[in-house]
Amino acid sequence: MTTASELPSLRLDATREQVLERATAIVADAWRSFDTARPEQPQIGERLQALLRAELPQAGSSALGALEDAAQMLDVSLAQPRPRFFAFVGSSGLEIGVLGDLLASCFDVNLAVWAGAASEVEDQAIRWVSEFIGFPAAAGAFTSGGTISNVTALAAAREHALPGARRTGVGDVHGALYCSAEAHYSVVRSAELLGLGSAWVRSLPQDDHRRLLPAATAAAIDADRAAGIAPVAVVATAGTTLTGAVDPIAGLADVCEERGVWLHVDGAYGVAAASTLSAGHLFTGLDRADSVTLDAHKWLFLPKACGVVLVRRREDLHGALAHEEDYIPHERPDHHMVDITLEYSRPFRALKLWLAFRAHGADAIRAAIERNLGQARLLHRELGRHDDLEPLCGEPMLSVVPFRHVPSGVADLDAHNARLAQALQEDGSVWISPARVDGKVCLRPCVVNYRTTDDDVRALVELTRELGTRLAR
Repeated sequence: MTTASELPSLRLDATREQVLERATAIVADAWRSFDTARPEQPQIGERLQALLRAELPQAGSSALGALEDAAQMLDVSLAQPRPRFFAFVGSSGLEIGVLGDLLASCFDVNLAVWAGAASEVEDQAIRWVSEFIGFPAAAGAFTSGGTISNVTALAAAREHALPGARRTGVGDVHGALYCSAEAHYSVVRSAELLGLGSAWVRSLPQDDHRRLLPAATAAAIDADRAAGIAPVAVVATAGTTLTGAVDPIAGLADVCEERGVWLHVDGAYGVAAASTLSAGHLFTGLDRADSVTLDAHKWLFLPKACGVVLVRRREDLHGALAHEEDYIPHERPDHHMVDITLEYSRPFRALKLWLAFRAHGADAIRAAIERNLGQARLLHRELGRHDDLEPLCGEPMLSVVPFRHVPSGVADLDAHNARLAQALQEDGSVWISPARVDGKVCLRPCVVNYRTTDDDVRALVELTRELGTRLAR
């Protein structure tokens, strides 16, 4: 018989059933609130402000009360699943993914080493996402997001171009990366972390559609080789964060194959659209890349964090990252994920993607992406209907549509649009972030939410014109 002294000390003051019931109610209320836009973003009230100033609790309090406070904190936080959150490249918090996170956290599986069925689920989820986007991955792993995925893939590229660099360093040898001027900053950060140095990231010219020019890439590689600089990788961006441009992957694959250079596709934002009918052609050549990254917490609608890195050859990741450690016996070498990833403590991120494909199916997820693509085109058309709105790019390749308000009589349009972005955030009925395209301050909406409706898109246009006109007076 178990005595009271043998029971766990970290027990709640309420039953498990009670706290689960309250947590379930909080989540259900949130899901209902995400179904439609709300009129404003609430502020942090005095009670919550006082709670946030509190000192470290030395004694526990009501678990149900703490959950209630958490619910109130979250309600006044910026929740990206809301249908009119157009800032950055948001997450949708897909409901089955939320439940997957709950289950994964409950069982607290560590996927650094073999973890039974969980390891098999991760392998299967890697196969599924590879098939979904059309990339022949021999191996892959789930990560915290695009930055870690890019660092991981480029670590493999560095070892491929500079064998032994992981152990001896790059020494006096300079290795270069090649990307467009709109490539994600994680490419520069990768160069810094991998010892290549940000000075050796070649930010190259783009065409009229803001895509990396293969001819310029080839010329830069050839010039570097002639100067004794080792080309490490070309990074093709499959959906730039700023404008949604997709680099010409097939043309860049030709350049890389002719020169024996690694081709990495940073598809954190956009590569999920390779699965669609209307945008799939933009990703021609994806199957020729050496590595691909994708953020399932962006356009596969899952809650953060759920990044994916995929490689054509498993040995490339193994050669760049594997270690022999006495505290990690290699009795199951095929399932030692720590040998192909950066993390030793790896949560079961794959479960939510596995559940999403099981619960919804690839066709429904593909259709939701297609719907967002259509909404971006709708937004572009709506902008064209008004003389006081100026799209800064042509018809969107994906779902980013930068534009600005250009009312007559306003001399400083940059200052006006910066104030407008702030006014829209203060209003709170839509949430949008400012950006700078070709030196022009603008609004930069991105549509990647399965809850967003066409009416939400139209509301963004209407509110922008309403507040912009008021500011221009």
